[in-house]
Amino acid sequence: MPTEPLRCAGALIVDDDGRLFVQRRSPERRLFPNTWDIVGGHLEPGEDAEDALRREVAEETGWTVSHVLARFPAFRWTGDDGLDRIETDFLVRVDGDLSRPRLEAGKHTEFRWLTERDVALLDENRDVDDGEIRRIVEDAFAALRSIGR
Repeated sequence: MPTEPLRCAGALIVDDDGRLFVQRRSPERRLFPNTWDIVGGHLEPGEDAEDALRREVAEETGWTVSHVLARFPAFRWTGDDGLDRIETDFLVRVDGDLSRPRLEAGKHTEFRWLTERDVALLDENRDVDDGEIRRIVEDAFAALRSIGR
C-alpha cells in the first residue's frame, strides 16, 4: 500500500451557456461505480497536474483544453478503495464538438451538461462520495459567477 497519497487532476468543463459537464462512471468501475463524476484521473509518473488535466480531457472526451479559467486549491480525499488522494481541479473551456463527447469505452456510460439548477442530480452519489462531487461542481459555478463567464 502506498505511503504517499496518489495525485489526481480533475476538469470542470464549461460550455458557452455556462453549463458544466459530468459523466456517469460505468457499473464495472472499481472506484465509485455507476456514479456521476467530473473528467479526470491520476497523474502518471513525471506529469504535473495541468499535464494530467489535458491528457485526461483528451482520453475521456476527445476534446482539447483551450483555456484554463481557474485552478482550485488541492484537497485530500480517501477513495472507497481506502487509498488517500490529493486532487487539484481546474475550470476549463475545451475545443471540439461539445454535443458529442467521445466517452472512454468501458469507463463511462452517459453524460450531461448541468446548469446550477441541476446540481441536485449529483445527490445520487451522496452515500458513496459524501457529497464531494456536488461540492466541487457548486464551487465551479461560484467561480464562474465571480469571473463573470
